[in-house]
Amino acid sequence: MKELIGSPGTVSGLTLRITQCAFAAASIGVMVSTSDFSTYTAFCYLIASMGLQLLWSFGLACLDVYALRRKRDLQNPVLVSLFVVGDWVTAMLSLAAACSSAGVIVLYARDLDFCRAQAHLPCRQYEISIILAFITWVLIAMSSHVMFWILASF
Repeated sequence: MKELIGSPGTVSGLTLRITQCAFAAASIGVMVSTSDFSTYTAFCYLIASMGLQLLWSFGLACLDVYALRRKRDLQNPVLVSLFVVGDWVTAMLSLAAACSSAGVIVLYARDLDFCRAQAHLPCRQYEISIILAFITWVLIAMSSHVMFWILASF
């Protein structure tokens, strides 16, 4: 069952893309607000991954807005295949970045007690940024799953 652009399902897809943008931007914002995140490779990777996700989701949100305004149907196999691959790539990168960053913060905060010994480290901000990255990944996984089923329906 092919849904036309402009139907409520498309508006919910646009909402999902905007939410992905918002959580990715929030993750970036919280991490960048710390003083020395750039000294940790995993956190730099998280910023790069969330930046890519932000650009990808924003681009697709703009495409959704264009389609809604022009009442155009963008659901053809070539475009949907591109969206599926893009969602899968960004989902894998986001999950890998969130997991590697979570591993670093668990090591520092829980295993080595490094966060307590080094009071200047903003470990709480790192944790919040990582949580926001995981929420972003869940949203990406949802859209990736939906796009896969749309592709399978052709």
